[in-house]
Amino acid sequence: QAQLVESGGGLVQAGGSLRLSCAASGNIFSFNAMGWYRQAPGKQREFIARITRDGTTNYADSVKGRFTISRDNAKNTVYLQMNSLKPEDTAVYYCNGFRFSGSSWGQGTQVAVSS
Repeated sequence: QAQLVESGGGLVQAGGSLRLSCAASGNIFSFNAMGWYRQAPGKQREFIARITRDGTTNYADSVKGRFTISRDNAKNTVYLQMNSLKPEDTAVYYCNGFRFSGSSWGQGTQVAVSS
């Protein structure tokens, strides 16, 4: 099963930007879709963004217009560009690789946004 490794998290001030990366050990096209989720303390994991095999993207309303998901096929890497960050974006961000037969998850990367 392909492994997913996230990187790029950190501490940033409100209004700032971060770019998260998710590197897959195998071909990302082995997944039907790649996505990003996040989990804040005391809350359930929530969907943030998705990019399907054909390049269609979807976003949660809370991040639409601020976050952008993209991929580099040659590097088997998916990115999440996060702009205009808000304190409520603070969470652990997880990469997800979806297949109808089951999903793969990364270990998560912490994002903290200070006010």
